[in-house]
Amino acid sequence: MRLSRFAALTSAFFVTTALALTGASAAASAQLPAATGYVALGDSYSSGVGAGSYDSASGSCKRSTKAYPALWAAAHSPSSFQFTACSGARTGDVVSGQLGPLSSSTGLVSISIGGNDAGFADTMTTCALQGESACLARVAQARTYIDNTLPGKLDGVYSAISQKAPAAHVVVLGYPRFYKLGGSCFAGLSEKSRAAINAAADDINGVTAKRAADHGFTFADVNATFSGHELCSGSAWLHSVTYPVGESYHPTAAGQSSGYLPVFASAA
Repeated sequence: MRLSRFAALTSAFFVTTALALTGASAAASAQLPAATGYVALGDSYSSGVGAGSYDSASGSCKRSTKAYPALWAAAHSPSSFQFTACSGARTGDVVSGQLGPLSSSTGLVSISIGGNDAGFADTMTTCALQGESACLARVAQARTYIDNTLPGKLDGVYSAISQKAPAAHVVVLGYPRFYKLGGSCFAGLSEKSRAAINAAADDINGVTAKRAADHGFTFADVNATFSGHELCSGSAWLHSVTYPVGESYHPTAAGQSSGYLPVFASAA
């Protein structure tokens, strides 16, 4: 009888204490401002080059209403949405020109960056125009940069984001592999060139994932959603060489809505 009473009193004590602590914690949380705004940073893969429907006010940055940041914001109505991603952006461009909207009230940040630092456009131009040997050499050069120089560039961007938006959940999105090897393409780049370009994409994703994790950010890999929709797949969500030339090797509107959006939505 005494044991039962003791147990009952002990249980009551712990329940009361837990409720008191929970109430105190809730009260403390209630005093903190909610960080809910969304800021979309990055390069052409985030601005939506290749998806069409560009905001004329964005000029050469080519921000598309069909890009994954705009689609996510339209579906989720964040308290604020700032879209500063820009075509051609490198890591230094993000730091110098895109971080203005970040603040303590920013709750979510998305970014894809690094491809232009590694010479994405020049590499693809070389591969398209100069043949296999030149392509393989240019890809090897890009991979050396990715391994040796890009990590420090990414650290600079990620540190700057953390300093300006300390409460934000940051989602870093990767790049898809461009080619389905052994696919339906019988002209254009050689299979060796396609394999080398895919390997470079894997390299940049690997480096980006590691640097993102070390900064406490979430890396979002899009290769699973793009699988079966690479170039040479017969159902590509990426442009091959096209006009305007600047849209070549970028996601189509379907690549943004079905390739990038679901991965970002899950990570966000």
